[in-house]
Amino acid sequence: MFQQQQKKKRKKESASRSHAAPALYLSSQNPTPKARRVRHSRRSMASNANPAECAKGKQRVLVSETEGELAVALAKYTAELSDKYARERGAFTVVLSGGYLIHNIRKLVESPYKESVDWAKWHVFWVDERVVKKDHVDSNYKLAYDGFLSKVPIPPSQVYSINDSLPAEGAADDYEACLKQLVKTGVLEVSASTGFPRFDLMLLGMGPDGHLASLFPGHPLLKENQRWVTYIKDSPKPPPQRITFTFPVIDASAYIAMVVVGSGEVDALKKALGCRDSSSDLLPVQMVSLEDGEFTWFTDKEAVSKLQNKEF
Repeated sequence: MFQQQQKKKRKKESASRSHAAPALYLSSQNPTPKARRVRHSRRSMASNANPAECAKGKQRVLVSETEGELAVALAKYTAELSDKYARERGAFTVVLSGGYLIHNIRKLVESPYKESVDWAKWHVFWVDERVVKKDHVDSNYKLAYDGFLSKVPIPPSQVYSINDSLPAEGAADDYEACLKQLVKTGVLEVSASTGFPRFDLMLLGMGPDGHLASLFPGHPLLKENQRWVTYIKDSPKPPPQRITFTFPVIDASAYIAMVVVGSGEVDALKKALGCRDSSSDLLPVQMVSLEDGEFTWFTDKEAVSKLQNKEF
């Protein structure tokens, strides 16, 4: 009976994605110092913004003057969550993406975070991965290892990369099985309402077409609501074969940091954060509908340059 109810609920939630509402806006213009400004924004977003209700909860937007300031704010945000979960439950589950996200978390490998973060509590996953060897130039694992993982003392056994000896379908099945085993051992929590894994923090990016993970506009995988991890063999962005988390897993997250900087995604960001009259033709990033979590956009002035909002 419980499984039937869950299936009906997932179908209903999948159908309701088309009704997601715009994110709220949060100005970063404040005469106070940069670090203090970020803390204040996180504490009192309602008093600094004109909120619009999302399907489930609200989204926040933090705009930094430069990418460098964004990297500082993102490191502080991540380190604070790391400390919170390390103290509360002895583990911090972090999901990474590819692209320039790894460059944006570079401050974590510098002082004071390199010394102060409890890296032994970290468990690292990928929201999606290209089905290539780990040492391949297209590998998200290689990107993260070269720019981040090789510079901090996270135990190798707590870094969960894909089995690169398997084809796409097998790699997706294997990764999902890995997640389910970590639920059994207590490393991963699950959503009480849906049964999907609940990660502490997802550090994500968005493509110029508004995709996140390997969930692309118009693709059938946007409607997948049963699997934890699935595969794609016809990705519009090379390489074509990948594995990816599904929306129900993303939606179960406790925290999501969506990092968008520079000029590459200005049009997608304008659509994602701008006002809209209908719910048709949503970008994949607009289809995220957190159950009980906090979604924060980390952007810079260049990325929001096309938004017609005087607070920016």
